[in-house]
Amino acid sequence: MAAPGTADAIRDLNTRYHDVAAVEYDTKWGIGFGPTGRAQVTGKLAKALGHPPGHYTTALEIGAGTGYFSLNLVQEGVIGAATCTDIAPGMLAALRANADRLGLSVHTRVCDAERLPFPDACFDLVLGHAVLHHIPDLGRAFGEFHRVLRPGGQLVFAGEPARLGDHLAAVPKRAAVALAPAWRALIGARAAVHEHRGGDHGMEFSVDVHAFAGGELRRHALAAGFQEARVRGEELVAGWFGWSNRTLEGTARPQDVPWLWRQYAYHGYLALQALDTRVLEGRLPPALFYNLILSARRP
Repeated sequence: MAAPGTADAIRDLNTRYHDVAAVEYDTKWGIGFGPTGRAQVTGKLAKALGHPPGHYTTALEIGAGTGYFSLNLVQEGVIGAATCTDIAPGMLAALRANADRLGLSVHTRVCDAERLPFPDACFDLVLGHAVLHHIPDLGRAFGEFHRVLRPGGQLVFAGEPARLGDHLAAVPKRAAVALAPAWRALIGARAAVHEHRGGDHGMEFSVDVHAFAGGELRRHALAAGFQEARVRGEELVAGWFGWSNRTLEGTARPQDVPWLWRQYAYHGYLALQALDTRVLEGRLPPALFYNLILSARRP
């Protein structure tokens, strides 16, 4: 990981990077709020819980970004009142724009996960997606998650990088970098302006401070006082496929990447994700997968 060493520097870099990234975030990561997006998010929540999700009257999302999790869950009726937080004001501005477009009402608050500005025991669900690996002091953050949950409240985090899975995913990423010039020539794309600086993916890695061993997330949850802590792996072949394609696309000017390629990459990812879910996730150790999902309950 290439993040700066001090906690304040990490927070500052995450704020600045995600403010800039917010403008094209949904397009870059294929985030949607239609039936596919809603199914993806409710599916991840069901995996975490081990059963179909019920209804949560109040929910707090940590690192909500542009609203992928909360807005889809509100649309599905899983969440009643959603409070969405992020360290980057630009992300929450994009989230509010998405909510307005969808006709949804949510509360947003710019804040740090290690110092949540909410009363004790005020939420039924605390959740997040791809956020824990950006937080410098996880012990303090988990303590805050425990504090703001009501007794019996549910904790769910998805999309957290597994240390071994991240190393395994580096293989297709390196292969994609080597193949990128030939790929661009094949599709007729010009090299991205930023390619000489390592591309967007190098910048993304600079804001990451953790990748997790299989039991590490569970230990953080138990140390904070949670019970029934459970970790599951998600995305193996889908992760390799997705990162290969994202690495290739990151070397080209976005306007030069053909629509047919984007459709292939998107639908291929969904097909392989289904293979992971139905065949591999229940049979292989969580540490092998690119992402980890954590669930726990406040007693």
